[in-house]
Amino acid sequence: MSNPIRVLPLAFLLSVAAAAQVPQSIPNGLPTWAYNIPDKVQPPTVAATGAVRLPGSSQEYDATRVASGSNPPDWFPDEHGPAPRVVKGEAGVALQACGACHLMSGQGHPESADIAGLPVEYVVRQMKYFKDGARKDDTRMGPIAKATSEEDVRQAAEYFAAIKPIPWVKVIETSTPPKTYVSAAARHRLVVPGGGTEPIGHRIIETPVDPVRTANRDPHSPFLAYVPPGSIAKGGALVKTGSSGKTIQCAICHGDDLKGLGDVPRIAGLQPVYIARQLIGMQNGSSAGTAAALMKKVVSGLSEDDIISISAYLGSLSPQ
Repeated sequence: MSNPIRVLPLAFLLSVAAAAQVPQSIPNGLPTWAYNIPDKVQPPTVAATGAVRLPGSSQEYDATRVASGSNPPDWFPDEHGPAPRVVKGEAGVALQACGACHLMSGQGHPESADIAGLPVEYVVRQMKYFKDGARKDDTRMGPIAKATSEEDVRQAAEYFAAIKPIPWVKVIETSTPPKTYVSAAARHRLVVPGGGTEPIGHRIIETPVDPVRTANRDPHSPFLAYVPPGSIAKGGALVKTGSSGKTIQCAICHGDDLKGLGDVPRIAGLQPVYIARQLIGMQNGSSAGTAAALMKKVVSGLSEDDIISISAYLGSLSPQ
């Protein structure tokens, strides 16, 4: 491989970053709550400036560095091994690094995948699916995969596989979650200024525990996931026994503790909204590949409420 080819796809090209913006719409018929489409009316915000510090971290970054997609902050460098440039990026280069969306910890936010501790070959395989179009995400991961070399993909996969995942989301059953909106800047839900509640309906609502720390890409600041009452127990029954005649039984492939088995990834402790989005993608064919094709048969009979319940249950489990 020649040097120009090796350097160019080191992370995500600027043109890719420009294309990899928040989706403004989703295919007809899919539930909007599972996709972080920004609200048309956004509360006023003030851009952060100056030096930024986080609790427990000895690091300090300028606000522009914190917001950087090409050189994201690494608040706790002692908590992971040496990061390849495809993950950490570098200053002065118009590239977007893996650590920008997935964080240096791999835990990510509801709009991105939690890839901490996932098997190397699984991550490599998913990137190939994105590149080939078997797994469709024309807004972000498709262009990213096409612009990233196989060597960089493997280096990133090995880096994230070595990180032990931590509990990252607390699932709360309630009929009246906080009133929220989807932030265009954050790409996930935030509590509206002034507070208040609203009916949960048939949704999963995820918000940061501390939106400021989350905005600063703090890998120690987790999320809350609000789900309809009874969801966790219903999801547990579906996952364990395939209740209501629906054959799910996730342990067959993902292990008895659902923390992964061989190259099959863990599903315990993932972001509930992310899990739901993947199940929906398998149902409608936007997530394909060999495993997804098999999963499509498994999930084809699930209702939207089933998906919400399964996602709530899996999200409530410890990833460790």
